[in-house]
Amino acid sequence: MQIIQPHYHGIARTAQDYERMAMSGVVAVGEPAFWAGFDRAYPETFLDYFRQISEFEPTRAAEYGIRHFCWVAVNPKEAENPELSYEVMRHMPAFFDKPTVLGVGEIGFHKTSKNEEEIFEAQLDMAIKHDQLIVIHTPHLADKVRGTKRTLEILAHADVDPERVWVDHVEEHTIREPLDAGYWVGFTLYPITKCSPRRGVDMLEQYGRERILVNSSADWGPSDPFLLQECILEFRRRNHSLQEAIEIFHNNPCRFLGQNPKFDIKPIRVEEIEPEPAVAG
Repeated sequence: MQIIQPHYHGIARTAQDYERMAMSGVVAVGEPAFWAGFDRAYPETFLDYFRQISEFEPTRAAEYGIRHFCWVAVNPKEAENPELSYEVMRHMPAFFDKPTVLGVGEIGFHKTSKNEEEIFEAQLDMAIKHDQLIVIHTPHLADKVRGTKRTLEILAHADVDPERVWVDHVEEHTIREPLDAGYWVGFTLYPITKCSPRRGVDMLEQYGRERILVNSSADWGPSDPFLLQECILEFRRRNHSLQEAIEIFHNNPCRFLGQNPKFDIKPIRVEEIEPEPAVAG
């Protein structure tokens, strides 16, 4: 089946990952702006990074037949330096016209601090002003509930269309509120933190497939891009149809990302043939 990996930090991965993803059905990836593992000190470092993910990384993915799209932002982990953040933001609109840039992200909270909140709101305002799609990072582990709650409070007071906002890294205790408010949500599959493939399928079975994206992020830390394929396998093992899987793991990314016309991959319909091939349990 065809798969779209909506949140994937390709800059931290090898070409072999692209090759293996292509062989397993991945046709496109989205790369939000990310923390480098250390705090960058200069605006120019961010700008070169934005150039790398918007200009070079698409050529690397294309060697394996994969479309690569990206987002630009000051990641929450680097928002504690407002002076630097504002200087980076001054240059961000220049990237919005690039053919693979879909919007502003990841923005949001890491520690839910005052500086993070200031930069989150400033980038949110910029995205709204320039009619950009938005992907929001919610905190990991202990601060997730507080950070998600504050995120939703800020969004509620912004003049933003919920359909154009993706609240990522939700888990069982934070999924209901953003869904009820009309936002898109994302499960991020990690081997240690965030969510496992089985838990992801549990949530899909509980909450349905509307406005839900599934990704494995796959950055420079302990992560595995193929947890997404594990999740698909678990979903099929539970006797969900091939079309249901395509709706979640291909068509939902098309529906959200396709709100930006640069993302021109369309939802697909598979003609079901009975009986379907059995999936080993």
